[in-house]
Amino acid sequence: MTTVPKRRAEYRIDDLARAAGTTVRNVRAYQDRGLLPPADRRGRANVYQQEHLERLRLIAQLLDRGHTLAGIKELLDAWESGRGLGGVLGLVAEVTAPWTDEAAERISREALVASFHGVEDHQAIADAVRLGVLEPEPPLVDPAEADLFLVPSPGLLAVAVELHELGVPLPAIVAHLEELRGDIDHLARRFVEFSAIHVFVRYAGHQLGDAEAAEAIGTVRRLRPLAQSVVDAELARAMRVEATRLLEAAVSGPLREMVQHELGGGSDGAGSDGAGSGTAGAQTAQGLADT
Repeated sequence: MTTVPKRRAEYRIDDLARAAGTTVRNVRAYQDRGLLPPADRRGRANVYQQEHLERLRLIAQLLDRGHTLAGIKELLDAWESGRGLGGVLGLVAEVTAPWTDEAAERISREALVASFHGVEDHQAIADAVRLGVLEPEPPLVDPAEADLFLVPSPGLLAVAVELHELGVPLPAIVAHLEELRGDIDHLARRFVEFSAIHVFVRYAGHQLGDAEAAEAIGTVRRLRPLAQSVVDAELARAMRVEATRLLEAAVSGPLREMVQHELGGGSDGAGSDGAGSGTAGAQTAQGLADT
């Protein structure tokens, strides 16, 4: 049986811009700055290949990370090998790509409001856009007026829906996410600093070749699940301790003694610090009794 070679993807400039999530004007600007290789000329039209699309996506990722066009040009000039992107650019793309397999989804305003039982809170939508939970499509001057949104993390939005189902007000959910972001950013910074000191130090102080860059890419890929496993395990431990403290604070009298017995006398440090003997514990217990 004869195998027919797969035809390489080709794009006209408007199709290329659409596939890369940018504009024709930006594509031409990147070409003028030397950030994008020249297109193939077919008669009176320019034809672009998959390599051009990958380059545009890399440029977008670097811009999102705060790099300037001038800085990106220096990086491309330094590592361009004539065969496409060099190893270090592959490392940059690996690090700056999303560190999750979660696929983004789109949701209409109508469906978004319906998922929160018809509650249309314009401020909450604006806050969600500000925090990157929602991205208006297309981008608008007033994001709260968008009719269609991209949801980069459907799981995160699902958490907000569940919390709202449990009775948590939308402003409280937004405030909680903002506070949590600070804690998560701190954890990520600590893990990256730890990795830089103990893992990536061997790559510092010299220009990486393709072989070293490929090795570093493999290291990054191994570190991702390690970081997630550490956070999952420690969060599970901490949640158990804190939930146990809350439970002990919420009960009193014989019921409290029974709970402590079931918990083994307040193991894991929970309940041994008098968490249930204060005013907060009494108020919580009274609240439960009132229900």
